[in-house]
Amino acid sequence: MTTFEIEPGRLFIGGQWRDAADGARTEVVDPSRGAVVTTVAEAGAADVDAAVRAAREAFDGGAWSGLSGRERGRILHRVAALIRENADELARLESLDVGKPISLCHAVDITNAANDYEHFAALAYSLDGAIRDTPMNALAYTKREAIGVVAAITPFNFPLILAGSKIGPALAAGNTVVHKPADETPLSALYMARLFKEAGVPDGVVNVVTGSGPVTGEALLRHRDIDKVAFTGSTAIGRHVASTAGEALKPVTMELGGNAAHIVFEDADLEKAVGAIIKAFVFNTGQFCMGGPRLLVARSVHATLLGILGDAVPGVPVGDPRNPETVVGPMAGEKHLKKVEEYVDLARKEGGRIVCGGERLDLDGGYYYRPTVIADLSNDSRVVQEEIFGPVLTVQPFDTEDEAVELANSTPYGLASGIQTQNLARAHRIADRLQAGIVWINDWAMLDPAVPFGGVKDSGFGREYGPEALAAYTKVKSVVVSLD
Repeated sequence: MTTFEIEPGRLFIGGQWRDAADGARTEVVDPSRGAVVTTVAEAGAADVDAAVRAAREAFDGGAWSGLSGRERGRILHRVAALIRENADELARLESLDVGKPISLCHAVDITNAANDYEHFAALAYSLDGAIRDTPMNALAYTKREAIGVVAAITPFNFPLILAGSKIGPALAAGNTVVHKPADETPLSALYMARLFKEAGVPDGVVNVVTGSGPVTGEALLRHRDIDKVAFTGSTAIGRHVASTAGEALKPVTMELGGNAAHIVFEDADLEKAVGAIIKAFVFNTGQFCMGGPRLLVARSVHATLLGILGDAVPGVPVGDPRNPETVVGPMAGEKHLKKVEEYVDLARKEGGRIVCGGERLDLDGGYYYRPTVIADLSNDSRVVQEEIFGPVLTVQPFDTEDEAVELANSTPYGLASGIQTQNLARAHRIADRLQAGIVWINDWAMLDPAVPFGGVKDSGFGREYGPEALAAYTKVKSVVVSLD
């Protein structure tokens, strides 16, 4: 077992490191080898209460909300700079924790996390209200104020990025935060606590409590002094989070599951489309809610594209995430691997044809699964309709635009979608009809902190990124001054 220098795995509350009140700890596993690498504290209700009280005291005392937006922005810029200065260590921790390739951690996770804080630092400078014209003999204006204490609950697949997409706007608006990372992947959250302190974020403004969802997460969700909940995770858990927060009339932002359709029309540039198709289902080992696991292909090019994928997908490098040549690493844990196996077995029973993949990869005791392409499944197959969250692609043909749209919109999800076509009019026409929070045309997963991201239907509500995200962490106060 290796112990990492993160105050070794203690809770970060009120600017101080501490053990869980009952001394409980939980193991952190390297998914590339299936081996325990360290342990972290398992926060209980008493620890969560201490973290929320620290955040409340910091908020009520004005240590952060009392600063000007410009002052908060300067500190957030420093957070972004520290992420870049510590890129090697953060990338190592993220790769070790999640199993994602180290090269992708540098190119995607570190870069986007730093960009998140820079973007919201800039928005903090311009947080303002508006003068409203009325027939009254009065001056009417609005102010945007911080909500209070925010619970940020994040998942295992993009720990650093998805923490930044919540903590960044929450801090920019003047809120304080209690962050609960996923129990499987807590390491970068603990390292970031050090960077927040080094950047000059006052004690109590950001607190980190590690632990399980049923214990730590539930205590945080139900705490009376939490003013807003920001959650990313599965739709099933999201329903519980929204219901529980709703009982206490707490606002929530929910970024939930996805099962996006990727539509390839007959006029698409297939050479370019194949790269986007593969990226859309193997990136992060398919463990991303905005992935494109459902490929819908015009019948005239269906057989051709299946043949190209059957040749190309087995050549995608799968292996040790520490190897810079690796593109696909292991699943994040054994339970995720077993879930993928169960869905592929179900596909076989439902008459699906395995074009390539369809099996584990035995490597170093890790949780590896070969990227898999499946054809000949009906649209009502569970493998098509449900979120697999692994490197599995189903391929279905269509004959008309209307059929493509109907198939694309046929699942309960609505997070992302994609279109491959060289017809500009068609691209805009189909984009208007797709039930999704974001539509990519002739590529996949083009994201930037300036572009709002979120879902419809069972994929959640509210938006992360952009000024829309900042607005979600504020409340509006109206002031009306009589001029009589």
